[in-house]
Amino acid sequence: MGLANKCHALINMDNKKIYFASDFHLGADAKFTSKEREQQIVRWLDKIREDAEAIYLVGDVFEFWFEYKTVVPKGYVRLLGKLAELRDAGIPIFFFIGNHDMWMFKYFEEELGIATYRSPIVRALKGKKFFIGHGDGLGPGDRGYKFIKKVFANKFCQWCFARLHPNFGIGLANFWSNKSREANTDEDVYLGEDKEWLELYANKKLDEQPIDYFIFGHRHLPLDITLKNGKSRYINLGEWMNYNSYAVYDGEELALRFFENPAGKVIRK
Repeated sequence: MGLANKCHALINMDNKKIYFASDFHLGADAKFTSKEREQQIVRWLDKIREDAEAIYLVGDVFEFWFEYKTVVPKGYVRLLGKLAELRDAGIPIFFFIGNHDMWMFKYFEEELGIATYRSPIVRALKGKKFFIGHGDGLGPGDRGYKFIKKVFANKFCQWCFARLHPNFGIGLANFWSNKSREANTDEDVYLGEDKEWLELYANKKLDEQPIDYFIFGHRHLPLDITLKNGKSRYINLGEWMNYNSYAVYDGEELALRFFENPAGKVIRK
């Protein structure tokens, strides 16, 4: 039995809840410093541990991550320690690789016992069917990024990057990541059903199979969108640089909530 199946088998199907969060972007400062945000995330994990049936981290947990053979990026010890503590307590955790941490390899699986996924998955949870993935590279358009993603996924390109000294390689990657963030101008507003690419993707996917909930990150907005069939929903988890948003499912209701952010608002349609 693989690690993912072992984790899934551990889930206790009682009245506990399933939590989803994404886009912590640890390593980048925002409203708070990265360290302050990490402490905030640890407080959230402490809060949910008592009723957490499972936790899904849906990508871009780190602003950048690359696993050299014997080196991982400096920092994040509070988060890594807390995740190890939760796993040791028997709480299943599932990690989806995003566009900022796409060079995550086996570290989480081998050191923390956390199953990792590079592609979206479909999973039945408490009687509902979920489609879960970070969301990058899905839907129409964005051909430039889709090409770059293929380059980054290439084993030879990964080998070449691994030849760089970590001080230079990680520094270069963080510089590139910050420039990319500065160039992105569409993260703050809902673009409409004809332009929101993950909404378009989810509606198209409904033609192939019935899905109750599409859970994505990447978009950086807390979105709760009813899809074309009038009952399925696309949930975007938002991010923790400004919103501190996450989703929780108790078997009856799936809701977007905010941690230590009473002004947080969900965009609904």
